[in-house]
Amino acid sequence: MDFVSYLPAIILLVLGFALVVIEMYIPGFGAPGILGCILLVGGVIAARPTPLAALIMAVIIIALLCVALSVFVHSASRGRLARSNLVLKEVSTRANAENALHFFVGKEGVARTALRPAGIAEFDGVKLNVLTEGEFIDVGKRVSVSRVEGNRIVVAEIAGE
Repeated sequence: MDFVSYLPAIILLVLGFALVVIEMYIPGFGAPGILGCILLVGGVIAARPTPLAALIMAVIIIALLCVALSVFVHSASRGRLARSNLVLKEVSTRANAENALHFFVGKEGVARTALRPAGIAEFDGVKLNVLTEGEFIDVGKRVSVSRVEGNRIVVAEIAGE
């Protein structure tokens, strides 16, 4: 058989592979991925291979898709894609928020609600959700931030007031 007879199969395989790779990079409803899989199967069928050749083609297609997926994962974590606006920076945002809360350790403020043991306290004009070690603190009492655990701000009443 000549090249022209395999041309439809080659076109189907290339388009199917491209659509599946597009689905990897731009996840969504799944239409490109589903259509790509259908085109890949159609390309294998259009090539009219023997069962062994069809199995070898399927293994090669799966291996190529695994390589494309590994390139995508690497790019999403460290490459150009990691610096794009397509990838959410949840981890770095959480780390920055936690570091911002550590700023309040040692600060003194006033309980704006009764802390039983959770409530609201104000520190330099900033109202924060806080909690105590378990004791109740009345409204208007002076408190100090003793520690920050993740997004929890633990306070203690300032003695003598």
